[in-house]
Order: sequence, then C-alpha cells, then structure tokens
Amino acid sequence: MNRYKKFSGIVLISTINFDSPKFAKNRNRMLPLKEATSVKHRQAEKMPFNTRMIEGLLSKEEYVLYLNQQLQIFKAMENRGVPHDSLKRAERIEQDIAELNAQKIYSDTILNSTQEYVNYLNALSDEDLLAHIYLNYLALMFGGQITKKSVPSTGKMYDFENMQEGMMSVRKVQKDEWADEVNKGFDFNIQLFDELESACKKLESTSNK
Repeated sequence: MNRYKKFSGIVLISTINFDSPKFAKNRNRMLPLKEATSVKHRQAEKMPFNTRMIEGLLSKEEYVLYLNQQLQIFKAMENRGVPHDSLKRAERIEQDIAELNAQKIYSDTILNSTQEYVNYLNALSDEDLLAHIYLNYLALMFGGQITKKSVPSTGKMYDFENMQEGMMSVRKVQKDEWADEVNKGFDFNIQLFDELESACKKLESTSNK
C-alpha cells in the first residue's frame, strides 16, 4: 500500500525509489529510443576492446576472434529473417574471415557471452528480435563506417550495397517501445567486449611464451 505525505496541501508519494531498475525501465518507455538507450550506448563505446578496435590497435589474431563472434550473432538474426536483403552480413563476415585465414590467421572460438546472446536471440519473438536488428545493423552503418578504416582487414562486413534502403527498412518499423530490448542488446555486447578483452590478454600471454 502506498504511503502518502501531506505538506502544504501537496500530496507526496514517499515510496517511489527513483533509482530502482523498475522506475528506470518505466522512464525509458517514455523517452525517444535514441535517448532511452544512450547510457548503454556510451558504455559499450567505451569498452577497452571497442576503443582499441576504433584506434586501430587490434592484431589480426584479435580481429579474427571478434569476427567469429559477430558471425554467430548475425547468423542467428539472419536465419530468422531481416527487413531487407541488403542488411545481410553473414556472407561478408565470412569473406573477412577467409581473407585472414589466407594469411594463416585462424579462430574457431565461440565465447560464452556470444553463445548466451545467440541463445537469447533464438528465443525471442519476431517483434522483439527487430530491436536487436536495429541495434546491430545500424551500428555497422554508423559507427562501423569509422571502425572500418582501422581494422586489420578489408572490412567487407561494413560494406552495404544499398545502405539507404537497408536503413529505411529498419527505420520504418522502429519503435520507441524497443528501448528495454535494445538496452538488453547493449548489455550482451558489453559482456562480449569484456570477454573479448580478457581473451585477447590470454592470446598475448600465449604468443609471448
């Protein structure tokens, strides 16, 4: 039962915890999608692995490990269907991996955080999956175009034959109500970046032996 305090004729609700996850979730539903997901977005951008990738500091071994995680995630979405064919990334990621394989750079490792995200995507309804399509594909269309200049491969993953049509196919179905699901997607990506950074430290220590 709510408790109320009266002060000068104003009724104050004293039981609301404005820092609670439940209140934050309700607040997000009232905000435009970009604003409601901005905190998680900034957190993901600042993860050490992502920062090193943007700055061009990843080795080929580290990048092929990253590509393999992206391949699993994009395959999971594309096996369910995406709004426009020009969005499809799996084949292009495979081309980037093949380019590095030709230089004797390999990785078949699937990290725990990747598998958890894939399992989550596979269990989603078609409607909720769209929020993750919005997050992951538009990330490649915007920030990914900057990242492409810094990665140790041709970066075919970031090339879109018809970026405008692909983007509009997502924008047409975009909803502010996706905020909670998009933030979950950011959480999975943040976990993945964290695990990638840990895996890269192990790669470095192994190569130094």
